[in-house]
Formats: sequence, structure tokens, C-alpha cells
Amino acid sequence: MTDCTLCDLPTGDDPHTAPDVDGEFCCRGCLTVARSLDGVEDLDDLDERRPDATPGDEFDGETTFLHVDGMHCATCESFLEMTAGEQEGVAAAEASYATDTIRVDYDPDTVDADELPDRLSVAGYAASDRADPDADEDDAVVRFLIGGGFFGMMAMLWYVVFLYPTYFGYEPIVDLGGVSGTYLFAQIWLFASIVLFYTGYPILRGAYVSLRARQPNMDLLVSLAATSSYAYSTLALLVGRTDLYFDVTIAVILVVTAGNHYESIIKRRATGMLTDLTTTEDRAVRTEAGETVAADAVDPGDRLLVRPGERVPFDGTVAEGTAAVDEALVTGESLPATKREGDPVRGGTVVTDSPVVVEVGEDAASTLDTLVRLLWEIQSSRSGIQRLVDRLATVFVPLVVAVAAVGAAATLALGSAPIDAALVGLTVLIVSCPCALGLATPLAVAAGIRDAAKRGIVVVSDAVFESAADVDTVVLDKTGTLTDGEMRLLDATAAEGESVERVRRRAAAVERASVHPVAEAIVAGVLGDGDRPAGSRPATDGGAGATDGAPAEVGALDPPSATGVDVFDRGVAGRVDGDEVVVGHPDCFDERGWQASDRLREAGTAARDRGNVPVYVGWAGRVRGVLAVGDEVRDGWESVVADLDADGRRVVVLTGDAPAAAARFAEHPAIDEVFAEVPPEAKAETVRRLGVDGPVAMVGDGSNDAPALAAADLGVSVASGTDLAADAADAVLLEDRLSAVPELFAVTRGTNRRLKQNLGWAFVYNAVAIPLALTGVLNPLLAALAMASSSILVVTNSARAVFDPD
Repeated sequence: MTDCTLCDLPTGDDPHTAPDVDGEFCCRGCLTVARSLDGVEDLDDLDERRPDATPGDEFDGETTFLHVDGMHCATCESFLEMTAGEQEGVAAAEASYATDTIRVDYDPDTVDADELPDRLSVAGYAASDRADPDADEDDAVVRFLIGGGFFGMMAMLWYVVFLYPTYFGYEPIVDLGGVSGTYLFAQIWLFASIVLFYTGYPILRGAYVSLRARQPNMDLLVSLAATSSYAYSTLALLVGRTDLYFDVTIAVILVVTAGNHYESIIKRRATGMLTDLTTTEDRAVRTEAGETVAADAVDPGDRLLVRPGERVPFDGTVAEGTAAVDEALVTGESLPATKREGDPVRGGTVVTDSPVVVEVGEDAASTLDTLVRLLWEIQSSRSGIQRLVDRLATVFVPLVVAVAAVGAAATLALGSAPIDAALVGLTVLIVSCPCALGLATPLAVAAGIRDAAKRGIVVVSDAVFESAADVDTVVLDKTGTLTDGEMRLLDATAAEGESVERVRRRAAAVERASVHPVAEAIVAGVLGDGDRPAGSRPATDGGAGATDGAPAEVGALDPPSATGVDVFDRGVAGRVDGDEVVVGHPDCFDERGWQASDRLREAGTAARDRGNVPVYVGWAGRVRGVLAVGDEVRDGWESVVADLDADGRRVVVLTGDAPAAAARFAEHPAIDEVFAEVPPEAKAETVRRLGVDGPVAMVGDGSNDAPALAAADLGVSVASGTDLAADAADAVLLEDRLSAVPELFAVTRGTNRRLKQNLGWAFVYNAVAIPLALTGVLNPLLAALAMASSSILVVTNSARAVFDPD
């Protein structure tokens, strides 16, 4: 048995092939994707980006995934990968600040997996089990309020009362050269030290890791300005001078910290909206005898009982019973599949109507667990986007340091005193606008997160604001995204001389005894949504095969009573008003010899061609009507894809459903391509291959979409889906509104534009201020005031809305 050329799943004994496509495939969906994308360039380079191509795969050991708090830039990734690589027994490591994840390949004989989080919790980073991250969100608040809010303000108060008046020619209140002055300066030095080394610790750490990783970033420039003014002032204090610039240190640290803290507050408020997402994890299973055991105690070949409404815990085969299984969460298929004895079932799917006994497969693995692992593989291998300001810093920081050094050296060479030369260099570092540059990104991002939240969009990763602008292709999942993912009674056709209302009412009368998803949809379509709880099992009037339970509430369209109801494999039958009424699959009627008119057969074929389920209804020996059950498309989907197309983006629809279910989308002129019958593992690979031509955005809602969301340059999850999908996404749509997708792109465009405006002002300011500092026109105090003015402009610009729908 071979593996699928696209997604690496087993192909089975009869693989799908085609003469125009190289390789063998597990399904028609993978074959279609390969045929359409086989001609893309640089597939060899693309394969190198795949998680399964990481160096750790060649290492005979184990892999673990850790959540790391504290990562905020590409230099953090490099530092943690370097730190992990220095650990004995670690073969390879790959980190992603965009998802706070690091993958570690290690030798279990050399290092214990439980030791790895402690070994990687260095320099202020906190590593923990990826499945249970425990971030300390209060630490930043304490640092800012105590270190900055109290000690920083105390130091600035002394400056305002005792030092600033002397800068304007007033006599000092105390003798600055005496014991009182020494005591005052000692307090200011102590307060400034707390602000720099406690409140500013994250910034100093960022500078340290940038040096270790040899990637200068904006933290380094901010740290240079803060520490150089602190060092100069400390030396000046020791030699008895009174021109101290601890206030510059405090201002730089507090302003940048405040900007970062504001961004984190806005982000936490936004992500707090996600608490209602459903969970999909199963920790216990039930044996065939009814005994509850831990999932990790199950072995291959064990027989497990799965009751209606429960999730199949492991991949396996049905050993006993017949049931409709909802596979939407795992495969993306909107319609339930009937599983009989001997049929394979996937772990993570839901049994809906009847209990079954499942024999666990040889690997005792769950498809859902496999998707989780695939998600983590992709997340850890997906490098975060290096912020624009950090990319600029790789050139700007060395340039500023060089200019400051040359300026100081030139001043000294022209005969000035060393202290004056040091002041020139210090002024250049201070005036180089570290505050404006340091605030440019966090304030613009915070404004973008704020405006997105107002539109019902939670931005999980701030990398969205740079990646979204470059997206060339938007991939839309069908089930739950373009459609609502809920089974509904969509249409009804009656035979000539028969009323549609009678067909619907009689069908609902007998279907009330079944909890099959199709039956639920028919009953809800007659009674009205909400009149019958999902999964309820109401009683009939009795008789053979009747189901026990309490009667359902009856709405305005009350169906007649049904007696002697029998729920069987592909349908249900009962007596209504003296007639035997049968509702179910067309095969049920063929077996009985009940005929359907050409008109009804055409209606059934049309329903199937649209990707819906045709349900025949008959009595008195004939088929009397056809009901169409399926999920409805979301309102406004056509305008959404048209807007995306108008922006010059390629639009692709991806689904695990059959081609017929996606046919309506293939006909829309704004949709470039539709891939159907694509299994979850192949969705991620499809996104990667589409990414060869440019950045890709993926919009989905289910666990089956999570790997594809993580593989995309921009992952967008619909919050009505699962928490696994939300965890994989960069942005989450809280409202059941597809129009939020183009709005997200509009917000990101506005945020990106605001960020560039802030940076543009900062660099124009530097072009004027640095020459003035070199010529001695500015001293450190005036440089600090100019720096503050530029920061106020950045704050004011960022406070404006980045997106106005009007």
C-alpha cells in the first residue's frame, strides 16, 4: 500500500490515478488538487517549508510542542531556537512568535520531556506544555503600574520641583552641590534604576536577544537611548555634575512600555470575546460492557460503545450496529454518513441516532488528535512576520550608533572636552526618535485591533496587519463558512394532484420518531425552528418499533399523529390516518416496488445535483413527494466573493463535500476554482501549493480546517466553529456575518497605512533632528522634548479610526 502523493494518507488497494497527473492519490479530491496545481513553480522549495521536512524528522527521537510566553518578534524565534539547540539531547528546534509555539525534537534517553519547559524558560521567556499554556498576564501590569507609575512619577516629580526650574535660570530650592543635593540625586538614581531594570526589563531583554541573534530590532534602539542616558547620568553624578538626564531614561522606558501595554490591553479585551467557543477534547471512553476508562488505556482491537450524541474516540471500524455519523467537524462534509458493520469510522466524528460498537484500529489513533498534531506541526514551522519597524531597525540602529560615535569622536578631535563629546553622542541617540519608532507599531496595531473588534473581528496575531496586505489568494471553506453548516428542509415537491403541505406534514409525523439529522431537519422545517430540541426522541402513539420518550411540542403546523412507527436502516415508516407512510432513501421505495413519477425522480436528481439529500415520501403504494434537505448558503456570499475579486484577489473554494454540493459556487464568475472531496490532511497541502504564487488567506470554521488555517499566511476562523480552528487562526469572526471578511482586509489596509505614516514621520523628524544634534544646536534636554513632541504626534495619528465603513 502506498501513500497519497498530495497528503501522505494511505491510498488503499485501489488508488486514484490519471494519465495527466504523476503519482497516486487517496481520493478524487487530492487528484483534482494535484491536477490543477501540478504546474506551479518552485514546488521543491515549497516542500522544504513543510513541517514534515524539518530536520527533526531524520532524528530517531521524539517531538514535543511547547507554548512560550514572551515572544514578540522574529529575534525571539532565533534566540529560542539557538537556546534549545544548545541543550544536550536536543536535535532541532523551530519557533514561531506568531503562534507562541516552539517544536523541539529531542532524544528521550538524554533529556526528559518534562525538563524541556524549564530549560527553555530563560531570559524572561516562560515555556509550558503546548496543550495547557499558562500565561501570566498580570506581570506586565505590575511592572508598568509599580515600576513606572510609582517610582517613575516620583523621579519626575523631583525633576519638576527641584531641577527643571534651574534649567530656566531660577535658583534651586536646595543646594544641589551639598548633602541635600546628593540625597536628592541618589533618590532619582534609585527610582530611575527601578524603572530601567524592572519596568524596562522586557525591552532590555528584547535588545539582548537581538544582539545574541544578530538581528538588531527596535528594542535595541530604545535600550541604547535609555541605557546611554542612564550611564552618562550615573557617571556625571559620581563626578559631581548636576546635568543629569535620568528623566530621559524614564520617559523613553515609560512611553514605549505604555504603548506596548496599551496594545496588549486592547488585544486581551478582543480575545476575551472567544470564551464561548466549543471544546472538542474527549478524555474518557466507554467499553462495550459500559465501563468508563481513560482514553490512554485503550489498545488496538478494543471494542468501545459509542452512544448517540457522543464522539467516536479513535479511528476504527463499526463492529456492531448501524448509525448516521456526523463527520463535518473532522472531514468538513456537511451531510451525515450512514455507517454499518464493517465500515470505517474516524475518531472525532459524532454518532447521531443509534448506538454502535467500534473496534479500535491498529494504531489506536484519533483523526481529531492527528489534526491537532498536524496543526502544531504547521504552527511551529510557520515563522512570524518580522515587523516592518524591526526590519528597518536592522539598518537604522547600526547607522544611528555609527553617527553618534563619529559625532562624538569628531567633537573630541576638534578640541572639545570628553564630557562635551559624550553629550553629542548621547544627544544623537536620544534624538533618534526611539519613542516615536517604538510607538509606531504598537499604537497602530492597537488601533487596528480596536476597530476590528468594533466590526466583530478578533485579531489574534498582530502579524495580520502586515501579512493581509500582501494576500493574493483567498481560500474559502464551504461548509460552515459559505454555508451555515446546519441541515434544513430546503424544498418540497408533490406529485400531481397532491399538496405539498400534506407531504410535509405526513413526513414530519413519522420522522418525529427518529433523531437522524435529516429527520431533525424535516421536523424542524414543519414545526418551525426551535420547536423540537436537537437530539430529542419524542414518542409516537405506540405500536411496533415505536420509540419511548416524551412528546415534542407542536407548533402551528402540527403534523397528524403516527402509530406503529418503525425506524430502520434508510428510513422510517408508520401509519398516518390509516395509511402506511414511508419516508426515506429512494432505495426503500424500490425495494417495496413503489413507483415515482418522472417529475418526482427529476426533483430528486436535481436535489442530489445541488449537493442536497433527496428524501422520498410515499403512501398507498406510490411515491407522493420529494423533500430536499441540506445546508443553506449564507446571505451575501455572492457580494463577498465579488468584493474579494474586485480587490484583485484570486478566490478559491475548498470543501470535503462532493462536487455536486459545491457546483453552485463553481458557476460564480468571481470564484476562480473549486476543489471538492478534499480530506482535512490535504487541505493544508492545498493551501501550501496555492502559496507558491503568493500569500494565501484561508477562511474556515471546523477542526478539519485548523491545519489549513495554520498553513495559510493569514488564517481567518468563524467563531461558530471550534476552538481548535480559532487557535489556529490569526483572526476570528465573532458574528455570523461573512461580510466581515472584506472588512478585515479593509481594517488591515488602514492599519498598515497608519503604521507607515507613523514611521514616515519618525524618519522625517530624524532627518532634521540628528544633524542639529551633531552641530550642538540640541542638548539632551531639548532632544528629549523634541522626542516627546514626535511621540505625541504618533499617538494622535494612531488614535484616529483606521477604518470607516461609511
